[in-house]
Amino acid sequence: MIGGSGSDLEHVDILIIGAGAAGLLCGSRAAKRGRRVRVIDHSAKPAEKIRISGGGRCNFTNLETEPARFISGNPHFAKSALARYTPWDFCDLMAAHDLTWHEKTLGQLFCDQKSGAVIQMLLDELSSAGGHLSLETQALAIEPVDDGFHVRLSSGPLRCRSLVIATGGLSIPKIGATSYAYEVAQQFGHEIVPTRPALVPLTFTDAHRDAFSSLSGVSIPVEAHAERGPSFVENMLFTHRGLSGPSVLQISSYWQTGEPIAVDLLPGENALDWLKAAKSDAPKQTLTQLLATVFPSRFADYFVGESGFSPATRLAMLSNQQIDALAQAINKWLLRPAGTEGWRTAEVTAGGVSTDALSSRTMESKLQPGLFFIGECVDVTGWLGGYNFQWAWASAAAAAEVA
Repeated sequence: MIGGSGSDLEHVDILIIGAGAAGLLCGSRAAKRGRRVRVIDHSAKPAEKIRISGGGRCNFTNLETEPARFISGNPHFAKSALARYTPWDFCDLMAAHDLTWHEKTLGQLFCDQKSGAVIQMLLDELSSAGGHLSLETQALAIEPVDDGFHVRLSSGPLRCRSLVIATGGLSIPKIGATSYAYEVAQQFGHEIVPTRPALVPLTFTDAHRDAFSSLSGVSIPVEAHAERGPSFVENMLFTHRGLSGPSVLQISSYWQTGEPIAVDLLPGENALDWLKAAKSDAPKQTLTQLLATVFPSRFADYFVGESGFSPATRLAMLSNQQIDALAQAINKWLLRPAGTEGWRTAEVTAGGVSTDALSSRTMESKLQPGLFFIGECVDVTGWLGGYNFQWAWASAAAAAEVA
């Protein structure tokens, strides 16, 4: 039995562990139902992931949110929550606090007042609804009882009817990420889908690493594809360790160790037709000069050498077989990453608490009444561009309706 009884034992209706995006929104919405809510977090500051989102500009949702843009062992699981709390619902909350936003690309919404304003809005919502926030407070032990849970906090014992786990995943440990949610889930018999870094740069250890390092900072619009997922037409960025940029971050969520990735360097164009037409129109032009018309010169120089040609190779010198091979390489450049940059730079965690034993309507455990898991700790991972925040809001709202 966890210590504490009588007057020294705090009683609340809902204890939410984790003061990030999901935990704060869940707390305010539950408190508005008249529930006594306490939100705790082991960190000194709340919502650090919101603070760093979008380089501090906070890409808080995406207008193109749909279940197909989330990865999960159960692709249908997210449908209910996402349908009941939409991007426009969060926009309405922003507007009620006089916050404004702008749409960037591909449906991404950014807060004009930046991330600090979004955090303050969530804190104000929690406070005005009567919820309480305790920072630098840890949950040391959890014990189920007949009508809820006894929880031993670093600040003292507490009893709650409902317990919401909103501590996120393993990504970006420097801001306090831990495996706490998975440990609680396993305590109550939940399975954990193996976790891996997602929305993360890919690394190389072969000759490509040195080549890509020399190209660091070069960005090219491409269509990138991993074997197990969809293609993404966005920029690819060369780094000192490998590849990054939106297209690569997107496919990293689907990539498995050892598998190749395919990069179309001329998305939407047939490279064979382009090369043949160029050879016919300007046979004295060098291959390097031609590639420099569509790629940054540093990459054009590199790719000519990578393809086995000298800088002086003229188009007229290319055989039909060489043109065919070059066109194939341009439209389907096959690369085999060695790995990823890992949790240090991963934006989110793929995998997590299996959805098999969670209610898709309420996020409540099917194994332990009154226990909820929301946000990143659940095996639901969104694409780059505000989708993971929308999952945080939607799953939080679902739990808040019934907790």
